Amino acid sequence: MTKLRAEHRDNATPLQSLVDRMVKVLRRPRVVAEISVLIVGWVSFNLTLAALGFPMIDPPPFPWLEGAVSIVALYMVVLILVSQEREDLLMQHREMLLLELAILSEEKIAKVIQLLEESRRDNPHIHDRHDADADSMGRAADTRRVLDAITEKPPPEPA
Repeated sequence: MTKLRAEHRDNATPLQSLVDRMVKVLRRPRVVAEISVLIVGWVSFNLTLAALGFPMIDPPPFPWLEGAVSIVALYMVVLILVSQEREDLLMQHREMLLLELAILSEEKIAKVIQLLEESRRDNPHIHDRHDADADSMGRAADTRRVLDAITEKPPPEPA
């Protein structure tokens, strides 16, 4: 898994690495506080200018502030979506790796059961008997049949 993550990180383009670093900064809790301080500071600055008799840079309802917040929000959403797409790719690779390992483990377990059953049948000191469960578990699962069962659509319910 560590190698998979390292390869994923190493295969990132410089732009993807930049986006990942920016998202890492944006998802910190203190960013919410910093944005709040900036907004309160902007509003306070404009209201202070008015109180002192100077013209406000951005009078209420603060259209420049609204525009700036909208642009920042748009960029944040795009950055998060781009970063999430890369994380989804890593997650798909991880899921495929885990599935391959599970299938391999299942095949190995089936082989061990087959060998144990063969040993039991061949050992003259052990009473030979038919074990339907062991026969069933000694066969590796048909992955195509399992996939078909998973992806099969249920029949429509009667109206």
